[in-house]
Amino acid sequence: MNNKSLCTIADVADLVPQLREVRQHLHQHPELSNEESATAALVAEKLQALGYQVTTGVGGYGVVGSMKLGKSSRSIGIRADMDALPITEQTGVSYTSQHPGKMHACGHDGHTAMLLGAAEQLARSKNFSGTVNLIFQPAEEIGFNSGAERMLEEQLFERFPCDAVYGLHNHPGYPVGKMMFRSGPFMAACDTVNITIHGKGGHAARPHMTVDPILVASSLVVALQSVISRNIDPNETAVVTIGSIHSGHAANVIPETARLEMSVRSFDQEVRKTLEKRIRMLVENHAAGYGARAEIDYVPGYPVLVNHDKETAFALAVAKELLGEENVVNNLPPISGSEDFAYFLQQKPGCFLRLGNGDSAVLHNPAYNFNDESLGFGAAYWTRLVERYLVD
Repeated sequence: MNNKSLCTIADVADLVPQLREVRQHLHQHPELSNEESATAALVAEKLQALGYQVTTGVGGYGVVGSMKLGKSSRSIGIRADMDALPITEQTGVSYTSQHPGKMHACGHDGHTAMLLGAAEQLARSKNFSGTVNLIFQPAEEIGFNSGAERMLEEQLFERFPCDAVYGLHNHPGYPVGKMMFRSGPFMAACDTVNITIHGKGGHAARPHMTVDPILVASSLVVALQSVISRNIDPNETAVVTIGSIHSGHAANVIPETARLEMSVRSFDQEVRKTLEKRIRMLVENHAAGYGARAEIDYVPGYPVLVNHDKETAFALAVAKELLGEENVVNNLPPISGSEDFAYFLQQKPGCFLRLGNGDSAVLHNPAYNFNDESLGFGAAYWTRLVERYLVD
């Protein structure tokens, strides 16, 4: 270990004030998926100043900072996402978003700042032997054709070899300084289904001369819940949520069409296939039973995020060393949210973990704010993980 001690929380304490400044600057200047030009430029500038070999424009606005020390051929990747969400901020903080309708409502500003903190600590301590690749990823929030997918399409791991890859997400509801882990399926696959019901419009006073798409859509909302309750094994987990329904413009007009938008989540590939098969069949036949026609646009989203056993055990052990066993949670229940880090884990062994964000608003809420008290914990953890992995 180059005769140096492993990173502790105290070792990065002097970095926390500047990390807070970076995090709050990013919070003030949020950029949506595929728009992260200023964020990427800031990241690249800071990595270059620290002596990393920096590559920009990977999968859009992706940035990779690489540093090799010693003679070891081992390598590791650590990823942080950078994009914000199309939400109007309601936090009331002094550094609130300066871009109306855009905010960091998921904490990617904090993820980026923590990894930049680890970058600085690794550069100044030089307590590893091998190659560390710090991956700053765009477009995680977009839901499909994401930053992870495009970085992989541009040969991310061929250009920046990694024996293993790690990432994290903040977790509201757990205390700051706690880390949570789960091996195996951890976060859900998420597919989006857009359904258009084609009926026959007409006068509200003469419904018998129409095919009412609103009636079809309304009954379909209820019928779709039977896919979970009657087609999926009760021991499996799946979710069908209709998040949007739109039709018509006037009280006295039966419209021609109605549109439903639906989120479908699962933790098993066979369950995922069953859901699509049954949803398609139910929607088509349900509409036909009313004399209407259904048009279905089934959009595959992120796959199930599956953590690898060995790499999860390693990440868990590092957390216990750094934080104490009492501050580490193993076997956190699966999370029905989705995450495109799943694509990285399909190509490389690794682990995606959670870091407590305290008693904050939930993710994707206008009142959410990343907890700056987590910055030191995240920076120290990533540093120690690299030091443990890239030993002499």
